[in-house]
Amino acid sequence: MPRRIALVFLLSALAASAEDWPAFRGPNASGVSLTTGLPTEFGPNKNVVWKTALPAGHSSPVLQGDRIWLTAFDPDHLYVIALDRATGRILWRREVPRPRKQELHKSNSPASPSVATDGRGNSFAFFTDFGLISYGPDGDERWRLPLGPFNNPFGMGSSPVYANGILIQNCDSETGSYLLAVDARTGKELWRKERPDSTRGFATPVLWRDQVLIAGTNRFVAYNVKTGAEVWYVSGLTWQLKPTPAINGDVAYVLGWAGGADIGNQEDLPLFADVAKTLDTNKDGKISKAELTDDRMKKDFDEADLDRDGGLGPRDWEFYQLKRRSVNSVMAVKLGGKGDVTATNVLWRYYKSLPNVPSPVWYNGVVYLMKEGGILTALDATTGKVLKQGRLPGALDYYYASPVAADGKLFATSQEGHISVVNASGAEWEPVARNDMDDETFATPALADGRIYVRTRSALYCFANPK
Repeated sequence: MPRRIALVFLLSALAASAEDWPAFRGPNASGVSLTTGLPTEFGPNKNVVWKTALPAGHSSPVLQGDRIWLTAFDPDHLYVIALDRATGRILWRREVPRPRKQELHKSNSPASPSVATDGRGNSFAFFTDFGLISYGPDGDERWRLPLGPFNNPFGMGSSPVYANGILIQNCDSETGSYLLAVDARTGKELWRKERPDSTRGFATPVLWRDQVLIAGTNRFVAYNVKTGAEVWYVSGLTWQLKPTPAINGDVAYVLGWAGGADIGNQEDLPLFADVAKTLDTNKDGKISKAELTDDRMKKDFDEADLDRDGGLGPRDWEFYQLKRRSVNSVMAVKLGGKGDVTATNVLWRYYKSLPNVPSPVWYNGVVYLMKEGGILTALDATTGKVLKQGRLPGALDYYYASPVAADGKLFATSQEGHISVVNASGAEWEPVARNDMDDETFATPALADGRIYVRTRSALYCFANPK
């Protein structure tokens, strides 16, 4: 390649990486942008550059070059949609096959995972009800890879991740969990890593060096991107993982919250073999709901019966044991090593006021956590010490979107569509403004080019300060 062309290519790539938001939560799911000049006050009637009506969907806007991608659904269809970044005009909308309608939690949707891009205008989407599909810049289908059905009663939430020609998709469910890598050009499977110890998992993978990192049931695991070989892991995560880890340098901040696992609620249960001696009265190798004598176990039975066969076998019981001793926390993890590095690589843990769904964000040496009820916590990223904790004014609500940061500010979006802007330039955050979208909002905003892209239940907005 001639030197001048190579230099132009390099400069173009650097410019794109600074201004694009190429996947869920932007560059490597960090939730952080280098852009400046973002508006602090905006809404349906203020600082609107453009607004485009869309079908429903929870996926977050993804930006690369002159395009924006989203997924969406209606009662009978699934869609991948590309819009013009400057005007919001829909460039193309492609209907994706929907061979089934799987069970979902009421807060989830058939279009929750966000699109991934490869920097060349190609897009990749994953749907619970179909699998993976890829489109070119003009909306021409490149390939499709049907996957599933999945045994996950809450639905799937993990977004695809692009890594140097390889597309990675995590498929954690009650049974048959696996991590999949395919050739991003052809859709051909490169490797599949079974994850038998993982159940409900919704976190998107993140990348570090030549490794892909997954936060799942009990373990934070690193796999080799090219081969799928497990490299190292940290144990001690909770039993159900929704937030995506945030990485800064060689440290990851891994958050997990699940019902009944707050610190102080842990208890040990006997081994399955010991329990079966007294409870398995018909000696079929499983424990039915009718055979249980403990009221709490009866209440938890349906959730513990992972394979839905009407009885708790050894794997079901092992999961139930793990659930009862799991601890919710956010932990700082030093990245790297071989095998089990729990004893050496966990730098600190924090156990209180933890979010359920929103991912943590590292920004200017602070880890921010956005919890239901509008509780914002700032932790020192080095020590885990609480720097400040408080409620955001007028935003006492549920939170599903993750906080994002840029320009010295943090943007936190509630389900009711309240977007709080917080001054995050120092250790003690301060509220700046609260903006109301007048519509439910589950998607995480995108930040780029001095603009904020917000997807509500019914539309995609672009906001900016007046020129």
